[in-house]
Amino acid sequence: MAAHQAAQAREFEGRVALVTGAGSGIGLATARLLAERGAQVVAADRAPAAAAPGPGAGSATGSGALHAVRLDVTEGPRVRAVVAETERRFGRIDVLVNAAGILRPGTVAELADEDWADTLDVNATGVMRVSRAVAPGMAARRSGAIVTVGSDAAGLARTGMAAYAAAKAAAVAFTRCLGLELARHGVRCNIVSPGATDTPLQRRLWTSPEAAAQAVAGDPARYRGPIPLGRLADPADVAEAIAFLASDRARHVALHELRVDGGATLHR
Repeated sequence: MAAHQAAQAREFEGRVALVTGAGSGIGLATARLLAERGAQVVAADRAPAAAAPGPGAGSATGSGALHAVRLDVTEGPRVRAVVAETERRFGRIDVLVNAAGILRPGTVAELADEDWADTLDVNATGVMRVSRAVAPGMAARRSGAIVTVGSDAAGLARTGMAAYAAAKAAAVAFTRCLGLELARHGVRCNIVSPGATDTPLQRRLWTSPEAAAQAVAGDPARYRGPIPLGRLADPADVAEAIAFLASDRARHVALHELRVDGGATLHR
């Protein structure tokens, strides 16, 4: 057991990872976990300070390090510049984690055109922009792993979640198609789809002190079932699933969607 744990602690040693949305929530938990396991992690976010506080080359975490960069995934030229600078500085990108996302809830009747467009631009087109910039280098090296953070909402009807669900469904479909194109080049593409997770994004939806308990118990009026495991996911739970799919332990896993939802999908 000790030997296994020691090996796992070094499983990303010498590798370079780019994580978007790394300023908070699932992206931040993933960036920290990959660094703890030895990776040089470029932690990209519109507000990246939380990922790697302070100036300088990087913030050491375990045997790896976090390197904070500003990145808005809706800005194509900036995406290309960050990818090019990462490859110039570190020589390559071995792992890409698409975790950047926004959520603007509201019924379809209430949904503003701007909210629809922004949600698709970040959650779906942003995944395309970053993946498209990273994929050629991975394909040329015949090695790499891309993990996109989807959502259980992508395959389930939800009231007040049309824009988010549509964007995540697009991101999931895109990642599978990309994975099919890249598989012949030795690059694996997979999806991790969380259910309700205790993140800043989730907490913005809470309107009462009982909101977390209600999310676990379910809400028939909103067609949401309960979570059988009886708890919300922690960002670390999702980060562990992402790390698995990005690692050599999943070397023969491709085009797969792994749900981390405590069994909630069973009730749909």
